[in-house]
Amino acid sequence: MATHSIHEEKVKELEECANAIRQSLIEELVVAGSGHTAGPLGMADIFTALYFHVLNHDPKNPEWPERDRLILSNGHICPIRYATMAHAGYFPIEELKTLRKFGTRLQGHPERERCPGVETTSGPLGSGLGQAAGIAYGARMDGKKFRVYCAMSDAEHQAGNLWESAMFAANNHLSNLTGIVDRNNIQINGMTEDVMPLESLRAKYEAFNWHVLEVDGHNIEAFVDAVEEAKAIYEKPTVIIAHTIPGKGIKEIEFDYRWHGIPPGAGPTDVFPAKEQGAKFLAELRTLGGKIQSEHQ
Repeated sequence: MATHSIHEEKVKELEECANAIRQSLIEELVVAGSGHTAGPLGMADIFTALYFHVLNHDPKNPEWPERDRLILSNGHICPIRYATMAHAGYFPIEELKTLRKFGTRLQGHPERERCPGVETTSGPLGSGLGQAAGIAYGARMDGKKFRVYCAMSDAEHQAGNLWESAMFAANNHLSNLTGIVDRNNIQINGMTEDVMPLESLRAKYEAFNWHVLEVDGHNIEAFVDAVEEAKAIYEKPTVIIAHTIPGKGIKEIEFDYRWHGIPPGAGPTDVFPAKEQGAKFLAELRTLGGKIQSEHQ
């Protein structure tokens, strides 16, 4: 019988937490009137696992020197990072309603000097892995024990600078670095395999001398097990290819690339009228797709 790094009760707790975080995500996007929906919904389980189980961090002391570093390369999915950080205690949940507002700490791409707990300012896709590799290399030079995690989109693997960083990390045996690829198969203008095919992504990373793991990105237990396995790999960096469903939790928009870069209220109207989208999405999350009755009913 396989042994796991996390017990069933904790998994259930994290799954419930991820659902609450998805609700906060929809609420902040509706108020903002702009932002990305599909990718953030798909990464809710992974961000929940990271902030509530995996990362060694302290929300009350974001600059703690020994903290693990989480680099978000595809910064446009930051609404799910903000929602998770708020639930973890970095700032009040109510502050999520300032997303993308003038003067807010919660910009459309995270800014390191504005938001506590954000390690890097993102923007150009493909840049995060190089930043993460540099931090991991510096940590090893300084004899630090913290780990570095880099969340990446699948489509940003179409950028050449990402592969330069992959070579650097492998060449320097950065075993303190774990990449996490959101393999949701969509990008802003279509499905990745139609726009610029990425497969075999696993084979590409293996050719660059990375240790490669593949998991269901919505199986928290499997993701945590993969993270623990990565810690045991000492001669090379590890990448976890997490297969996720964009729009996860809202069945009507799952795997619909049109929801890549738009919020509820501005999305396609072939399923729900625009003005009903936010309420419909929240109702679906609160009832687990109609399986239970919501306290809001």
